[in-house]
Amino acid sequence: MLNQPTDSYIEQQLKDNLPLTHLQVINESHMHGTPTDDSHFKIVIASEAFAGKRLLQRHRTINKLLSDALAGPVHALALHTYTPDEWQQLAQAPESPACRGGSKLDN
Repeated sequence: MLNQPTDSYIEQQLKDNLPLTHLQVINESHMHGTPTDDSHFKIVIASEAFAGKRLLQRHRTINKLLSDALAGPVHALALHTYTPDEWQQLAQAPESPACRGGSKLDN
């Protein structure tokens, strides 16, 4: 159980544990018709900690830091992980796709 709003928890965990040059935590729950408003998040993050790491290693780093949220309220997590140089070249994460259904409200 988290002791604060999920997006605040995510931001704090990442800020406390990684050297960040960019961080966006975007709550996309409203796009998915879920019964809660803390279930779908997109993280756009740039950190020197990702230098020399493959995408899977970057995602595992984030998943480990956010294990409490992933075991609780977070149903879906879109990760866009970059080094500072990669982010400087890109400066924008891909748009999230539209929800394809599967809402718990449909049952």
